Amino acid sequence: MKIQILILSSLTLFELRVVDACRSYCGNITVDYPFGIRNGCGHPGYRDLLFCMNDVLMFHISSGSYRVLDIDYAYQSITLHDPHMSTCETIVLGGKGNGFEAEDWRAPYFNPTSDNVFMLIGCSPKSPIFQGFPEKKVPCRNISGMSCEEYMSCPAWDMVGYRQGIHSGSGPPMCCAVGFESVKAINLSKLECEGYSSAYNLAPLKLRGPSDWAYGIRVKYELQGSDAFCRACVATSGTCGYDESADGGGLRHVCMCDNHNSTTNCDSDIPPAGASSSVRPKTIGSLILYFIAMNIGLQRRQ
Repeated sequence: MKIQILILSSLTLFELRVVDACRSYCGNITVDYPFGIRNGCGHPGYRDLLFCMNDVLMFHISSGSYRVLDIDYAYQSITLHDPHMSTCETIVLGGKGNGFEAEDWRAPYFNPTSDNVFMLIGCSPKSPIFQGFPEKKVPCRNISGMSCEEYMSCPAWDMVGYRQGIHSGSGPPMCCAVGFESVKAINLSKLECEGYSSAYNLAPLKLRGPSDWAYGIRVKYELQGSDAFCRACVATSGTCGYDESADGGGLRHVCMCDNHNSTTNCDSDIPPAGASSSVRPKTIGSLILYFIAMNIGLQRRQ
């Protein structure tokens, strides 16, 4: 009987591995399509993006590595934390922040959300954000109810000696709030800024102040074109992934089935001739369970 229970347990675990071939967990965060931390899992546009290190999920692009705070699959967003980013409690200067700048080929797949405000701190008068704008029409603005005027009321500014206000003398403002779409990349070196903060507002109502803001970089991700391939794959008990095409044409979408990969879905392709069996593991499992039940019945009759 113990052997039968062991067989049943192993079979159940095997079936779970088949169904969730690419679903992973890193700490308390679920990693699922279109993301993946295993080679060949997820959408090819999100490959080599997430890494799990000591139960900490990291997001890596050209501007650096960020800790993933949350992945919201319902709203297709991912929230990141940059350790060099200023908050209401700490102002980080020295131009060490990563900012946010992805490789050009990744740009169609994700960008910071429209309600995410980037507050650039201590930018040079020669910064690209001030070039071509008259003095009173710099691209600094209020975004989703969040502005530099409010941000500079944070107690952390007392520690860096900038409590006198957003403007210092006749130069550019000490803090300039911009949306990502206006600069296309937050790169402190290129923008000639000493630091930055990033916050987002998910509340429908105006928050009481910067101490209530959510600090981090909230990124909206989207799949290019129709995702009908993945939906058809999942509908036939497959797992969405990718691999290198045999003709050298680069990466292609594949549907990972029980014992083969398909370029369409699990019901349309016949497994390779060398496959050990064309019967799915779940079918095999059902047969084994049937024979175990029959064996138990015979033992009781004896």
